[in-house]
Parts: sequence; C-alpha cells; structure tokens
Amino acid sequence: MEQRHLGRTGLRVSRIGLGTLTWGRDTGEDAAAAQVKTFWESGGTLVDTADAYGGGEAEYLLGQLVGGLVPRRELVIATKAGSVRDPDRRCDGSRGHLLAALDASLDRLGTDYVDLWQVHAFDPSTPLEETLQALDLAVSSGRARYAGVAGYCGWQLAKAATWQLAAPGPRTRLASTQMEYSLLQRGVEREVLPAALDLGIGLLPASPLGRGVLTGKYRDGVPADSRGASETLAAFVEPYLDEAAGRIVDAVATAAQGLAVTPLQVALAWIRDRPGVVAPIVGARTSAQLAEALSVEALSLPEEICRALDDVSAPVHRYPDQDWSTL
Repeated sequence: MEQRHLGRTGLRVSRIGLGTLTWGRDTGEDAAAAQVKTFWESGGTLVDTADAYGGGEAEYLLGQLVGGLVPRRELVIATKAGSVRDPDRRCDGSRGHLLAALDASLDRLGTDYVDLWQVHAFDPSTPLEETLQALDLAVSSGRARYAGVAGYCGWQLAKAATWQLAAPGPRTRLASTQMEYSLLQRGVEREVLPAALDLGIGLLPASPLGRGVLTGKYRDGVPADSRGASETLAAFVEPYLDEAAGRIVDAVATAAQGLAVTPLQVALAWIRDRPGVVAPIVGARTSAQLAEALSVEALSLPEEICRALDDVSAPVHRYPDQDWSTL
C-alpha cells in the first residue's frame, strides 16, 4: 500500500487507515485479529483508536494483538483522549485529564509510546494553550511521537496550529486533524480543509463511506445485520438515509457499475484522492469487508467520474463561505 506523509512531518502512514470504533463492543477478539492480519498483510500501517471506544476496550484489544500478531514497529498506532462521559460536559481538554488519559491508554495498549496522539474534541471550558501544552508534554516525554486534534472546526484548528507555530519554547507542530468527510458529508471543505492545507496539517477522514450508506447496502431498506439496525448505531446511520443522500448513493452505484467495481470502492477512492487527505479511516465489521475496502489500492477514478460525483454531492456554499469575488 502506498505510504503518505502525515501533514508537514516526517511520519509516513498507509493511505488507508484501520478504525476500531466498534472493537470491544460489537467486534470481538477473533474478528479484530482477523482484521489486523488482513490489514497488515495488505501493507496497512495506520490503526486508529481512542480511549472512549468501547470504554477503553478497543485499546485493550489492540494491545493484546500487537507484538504477537503484528510487530509493534510496523504499526502506526493513533489514539485519542478528551472525550468523556459526563452529563455536564462532553469533553475535557485540561492538561491533568489528558495526560492521565494518555498514561491509561499506554497501559491498555501495552506500549510505552503511541505514534500519534490526538485531542478528541475542542473543550471551550479549558484555555486552548493548556490543552496544547499537554500535547507538548506528551511529545517531549516520549509518550507520543506526533500530535494532532479531532473534531476542531476551522477557526479552532487554525488557532491551535498557529499557536503551536508561533508561541515561544519547544512546541509540537500539529500533524493531523480527524474529521468526518465523505461524499455524503463535505462540510469540512468550507473552512477546515483550507486551514489544514494552508498550515500543513494532514486530514484523516472519519466515516469515509458515509457511515456505511455509500456501500449501497441501504438502497432497498435497512439490512437486519447492519449498523443501521443495531441498537447502538441506528441513530448514527439514520441521518444519511434521506432522499438527498439517496441521489448521491445512486450516482455512486451507477459509477461502480460502469467501472465494474463496487460502490464501496468508488466512494473510498474518491475520498482517498481528495486534496489534503492523507488516509481515510475505515471501520469494518468483518475481515472480508475490510479486504474489499483495501482492494481500492489498485483503483483510480477517471477524471470524468470524479467530476460527476463532485457535482451530484456538491455542498451549498453561501456567504461568507463562498468566494467573495463571485458574489
């Protein structure tokens, strides 16, 4: 698998990442092991997890597999901290919480460092410089090799990255930002992606298959064994089952038929090759599903197909997101 630099850093990662959102909850050890083996044998290196996934079980499960199944040095392990289960707050970006969470993640992962450590969400209750200081301390102590953020909107990302570049003392350049991005959700193109491109930050798209909807599996209803039918993820999938999404899914299916590939491969190839994208994070239910996603390595979409998909999925950009010179 082709390797790409993560932002303006020396870290190289596979251009498809393996997601672990359902590990420890819907995905057990045997299924996770099969996915890691399939991913690694295909040349994949980037495995994305978080301390909030499965209440820490995803990290623990990954830690059980690394070393025995796959050499630690051949994986780029990325994890996140800051998302909390608290009725009064959804995230905690305080230095104390983040560093304690990192130590707990390292313990569950069974390693003394992670390759990429990301703040899971912006915390408006904590000064941004305090949150960023936790990243600096994590890297300077060797517990993290690189640092990034997730869920930051355009101004938040730009402010954080600029602070790291301009503030005095040893600062850690932001390597990445992780955001939802797909043919069904192109909102990051308004401000997040331009900021990332300008500041040399690599984008790691989450839910690159539109929460599974772009595979075409929901065109004739909700399959009983799908995430859309599960108690925990049905509400996650439902927003992308409307008429507007259906038109985009139909276009993807038409392109797939013309190219003699699957809708999954078309949707994933489109997002993989968007400007600023480093590695879409793919979460699969089975190793067979993952293998289909990884087979996209050999596919490059024709320019006319890309233009057609761009047109049918184009988001509405109005003032002030639209280029002022065109208003």
